[in-house]
Amino acid sequence: MKPFSAPKRISHAKARNAALLNQFATPGLGSLLAGRWLAGLGQLLLFLAGFVLYCAWAYNNLSKYFSLMSFSEAPPENFGWNWMATTGVVVCVAAWLWSLVTSLSLLRGASQATVESLKLFGASLVKMDEASLGSALAALPDWKRTGQVISRTYAFKDFPGAMKFVNAVAEFAEQVQHHPDIDVRWNLVTLALTTHDAGGLTEKDFALARECDAQAGGLKT
Repeated sequence: MKPFSAPKRISHAKARNAALLNQFATPGLGSLLAGRWLAGLGQLLLFLAGFVLYCAWAYNNLSKYFSLMSFSEAPPENFGWNWMATTGVVVCVAAWLWSLVTSLSLLRGASQATVESLKLFGASLVKMDEASLGSALAALPDWKRTGQVISRTYAFKDFPGAMKFVNAVAEFAEQVQHHPDIDVRWNLVTLALTTHDAGGLTEKDFALARECDAQAGGLKT
């Protein structure tokens, strides 16, 4: 994915991991993990700026404390909180709040995608009749039917390209809980689809086939 393209859809698990990184590790890391490049980079830089300011204040105070050990007769400088510490803390909190907004957006988007996927794939598990199968196959000419299974072989530039496709399909299939049989032969990936619970082909198989075609097209462009 290009760094400044539109955010891609992510799974609920990935959104949750990104939120945990943002809120309990370092603001911005989770956003970067989820592909929110601009927000993630901004959050990370903002947090680092605040952290550097706070460390500078702490170092300044420690230096003053150590200067007392020289037994100088000069009165010590004033210690305590100053603008540097305040600014550092405020900037860090701002980065954390910004990352919280992004985390909530990621979780909400993943939940919506899951709901939409369930609506799409939650159709009745009714085995399609021959007339319906003919119409559905006509709309997917690259897919071949063998009995109650449809399959297609995708060709990619190399093995990494094939694996990117497999990972994309696996992530979506896990979201909708409808899993294809996958066979990988270097740059060739063959998918086979059927709905075992229905004892044959259903609308779910053709919906997933269309999604797989879309995923493959996006990787090849």
